[in-house]
Amino acid sequence: MGPPEAGPEQRFEEIYMTCYPAVATYVRRRATSPDDIADVIAETFTTAWRRIRDIPEGDEARLWLYGVARRVLANHFRAEERRTALAVRLREETTTWTHSAAGHDSAAYQAFKRLSDDDRELLALAAWEGLSGPEIAKVLGCSRGAARIRLHRARKRLAKELADIDPDLTAYGERAVALAKGQS
Repeated sequence: MGPPEAGPEQRFEEIYMTCYPAVATYVRRRATSPDDIADVIAETFTTAWRRIRDIPEGDEARLWLYGVARRVLANHFRAEERRTALAVRLREETTTWTHSAAGHDSAAYQAFKRLSDDDRELLALAAWEGLSGPEIAKVLGCSRGAARIRLHRARKRLAKELADIDPDLTAYGERAVALAKGQS
């Protein structure tokens, strides 16, 4: 009778101890950031743990881990490219929004900026994100009734700020109050 077969934990530990230096070197040569290197190594060995029964015996385990690390690196680089492209697109959109907005000197913008952070967030969730009262309640972590009351009060404060900045905007202020009351 031969020696008893090692359990998955023992096998993983043996593979880890034997192959970690080679895998770490492989990853370090291909990634630049210490955080990226740590993430890729961790993901490689996480995959090894999940697929411990698929790992070949002997030195083939190291080659199998290189293959896993190669795929993890490729996924990591693709994700990084997507994040970079998204950041560029968001910067471009933000620049467009800034230049095409009604203007930071507009009365509506000034009235909005005079509100508290909480009021601005409520109004933005309703107007910019197009969320309903129940959806706003979920975002804020409060009851539907509390969200409805907070939104009503924020709209009233916006209407007052609009009227204070420019009496000609009183009609807009009245419309905001009517909206706050749920009237059309």
